[in-house]
Amino acid sequence: MPKVRRASLVLMSLVGTLSLLACDPPPPKAEGGDGKAAEGAKTNEVAAAPASGDATSCATLATKLCERAGAESATCASVKKTTELFSAGTCDVALADIEYSYQQVAAAGKACTDLAERLCKDLGPDTQTCELVKTETPKMPPEQCEGMVAEYDQVLAQLVRMEAKNKPLPEDKVAKMAAGDVPAYGPADAKVTVVEFSDFQCPYCSVAATAVTELKEKYGDRVRFVFRQYPLSFHKEAHLAAQASLAANAQGKFWEFHDKVFANQKALLRADLEKYAEEIGLDMDAFKKALDEGTYKAAVDAELELGGEVFVDGTPTMFVNGVRVANATDVASISTAIDKALGS
Repeated sequence: MPKVRRASLVLMSLVGTLSLLACDPPPPKAEGGDGKAAEGAKTNEVAAAPASGDATSCATLATKLCERAGAESATCASVKKTTELFSAGTCDVALADIEYSYQQVAAAGKACTDLAERLCKDLGPDTQTCELVKTETPKMPPEQCEGMVAEYDQVLAQLVRMEAKNKPLPEDKVAKMAAGDVPAYGPADAKVTVVEFSDFQCPYCSVAATAVTELKEKYGDRVRFVFRQYPLSFHKEAHLAAQASLAANAQGKFWEFHDKVFANQKALLRADLEKYAEEIGLDMDAFKKALDEGTYKAAVDAELELGGEVFVDGTPTMFVNGVRVANATDVASISTAIDKALGS
């Protein structure tokens, strides 16, 4: 992966999610000192002996440089690794001229410092994403920060979207998500509305479906649950399954069909969907006609567009009164959000 692309992906991963984008920094390069230090290394015992018995001065050197560079920075990690190879005598020499090292540390971190300041100015100094940037950029190797500067507009756009995802949705979007003849459970005037964007072929959505079943039992008519379609493009059977679920909804049996499909995620071909429809007692002529004519295809596509408007980019995504839930598969996390909205 090119350094520039890797750099932007690292910054995109700042929102939590995402250990999937584990971009390890390149191995540190051995840094030479100035001419005097190099000459000194040739004439003392370091050249012949890899280390002395007293490592105190090396630990002190590493500590001082890490204090300047940041304890979690790539520079600090490199310093710690490098000083393990030095003798106490070499570290004594470096400590005697530590101001030079401080200057080099400052120069090395300038790209990341400048990047963080520029991003926070454009994002807003009080935003959650700015705080994340200020925390994480010092941990990055300078070349990654330089790479982000090279494609700054793209990185900023990604972070602006990230910041928008962290904010509660505006009232018009909250209302739009819950409006229409959509699959729902619970009273329309409930104090709390949970909206879930889901994909019938997504395994994590199956876990979320189980969580919702438990939550429906827990909260009863105090909460309304709304199901929105968001079939991902790489799930080949998901779009047709979404259409089929709306055909079942038209006959008043969405949740029965929902449960059947999630219980059989590995079998979602047309024949499988018809089998599930028959098992829950649907009018099969009407069901087949809806699939033949693509009656609900446009409705599913419209829900995909709605998902885009509220920054859904993966499934399951869940909102409680317009506030995004951090973990849509965890009953405890969703319950915490619901209880807060209920004022419990």
